[in-house]
This record gives sequence, C-alpha cells and structure tokens, in this order.
Amino acid sequence: MKTNPKAATARARWLVVGGFTVAMAWVESAVVLYLRTLHRRLDPYQADPLPPEFGFMAAELIRELATLVMLASVGWLAGRNFRTRFAYSLFAFGVWDLFYYVFLKPLTGWPNSLFDWDILFLIPLPWWGPVLAPCLIAALMVVFGTLVTQFREESAAPWPGWPSRIACMLGGALALYVFMADAIRVAPQGEAALRAMLPTRFHWPLFGLALLLMAAPAAEVWRQVWLRRAASPVDAPSPEESA
Repeated sequence: MKTNPKAATARARWLVVGGFTVAMAWVESAVVLYLRTLHRRLDPYQADPLPPEFGFMAAELIRELATLVMLASVGWLAGRNFRTRFAYSLFAFGVWDLFYYVFLKPLTGWPNSLFDWDILFLIPLPWWGPVLAPCLIAALMVVFGTLVTQFREESAAPWPGWPSRIACMLGGALALYVFMADAIRVAPQGEAALRAMLPTRFHWPLFGLALLLMAAPAAEVWRQVWLRRAASPVDAPSPEESA
C-alpha cells in the first residue's frame, strides 16, 4: 500500500509544531521557575501573589502577548489555508499549555495536584483557576487541531458549522467569567486589592457547562471525519495515487 504524500507531509508538520511547542513550554516553565524563585513564590497561592516590584508586571504582560504571537505564528507557518492555520495555532497552544505544567513539576515541585490554584493569565485582569481547568481546555485544543490538520485532503479539511462555533464562543466567554469572577468582584477596590486577591472557590458546575459548550466544534469535526472515512475507506487510493 502506497503512502499518501499529503498525509505524510501533514504528519511531519504536526510533529514539528508539537516539538516546537514542547520546547517552548520548557522555556516558559524555566522563566516561571526564575520569577517564582526570585519572589519566593513557587506555589502561587500564597499571600500577595502578585508582588508590586517596578517593571515586572509590564514585562509579564508583554511576555504573555509575545507568547500568543509566537503560537499564532507557528500555526500560520504550518497551515496552508485559514482552517489549518487556525487549527495548528490551537494545537500549538494546547500542547504548550499542557507541557508547561508537565515541566513545572520536576523544575519546581509544583503543582502538588491538579486542583492547586494557579494564576493563569493577567490580561485584562488576573485569571485564577485550578490547574485541571486550563489543562482540560488545552486538551480540547489539541484534539480539535489534530482532527482538522490531519485530514487527508487539507483543502477540504472538516470544519464546524455556525451553531458549534457560537456554542464554543459562549462557552469561552463563560469560562473567562469563571476564571476572572473574583477579579471582577475585587477590581473596583483598586490595583492593590487585585494584587492581593486569593480566590477561595472555583465554580466547577459553571465551568463544566462552559467546557461542554467549547467541546461542540471538536465533537462536530470528529463526526465529520468519521462519516467521511466511513464513506471513503482509508485504504482507497487518492486520485494522485491512481494516476
């Protein structure tokens, strides 16, 4: 049986993007090790989690934006059209986020469990949540990105319809609210209150609903892939192989 060269190329790009983002995750984990060691906060959930040292917050905000630019850039370079570029970007983000926590454990000894609180992001307000929450979202990104980018014909890659996309956007907005709920409540008290804030309760039922809504595109794409493969067996030669 001949190997489909398009499928081999897609697998190679998938592996390269994955390898790049795993390496990027190690860099991110190392940076966090340096910062948290400097501030004696290997566990972020402690008094004054965001110290007021001059320049650090501005640098951290720009670093977060730069990280998003890098992940989007590698997705754009790996894909061949909007669908695959977007999917590779999500795949890259998911792999990076998952391996960030994988590497933090041997580097810092933290997290102690998947339910440890972490500061996930700072834009536009501090996001707080148990480690498990962003890992579940990252896993969805990896699944969706893999399903779209590894389809045999990139030009006809599966894609979710508007109902699934709208459900995902609603789920994303709901998840953001859950992550920032305490920050939204404290924000009127000023920057000092935001820096000192420590959440005490994560709304798992609301987050579960958000995760279910965000899973809609991946579920629809998986269904499309399954139906297409059922209609066209994998072993059937492509038009290029038959020529």
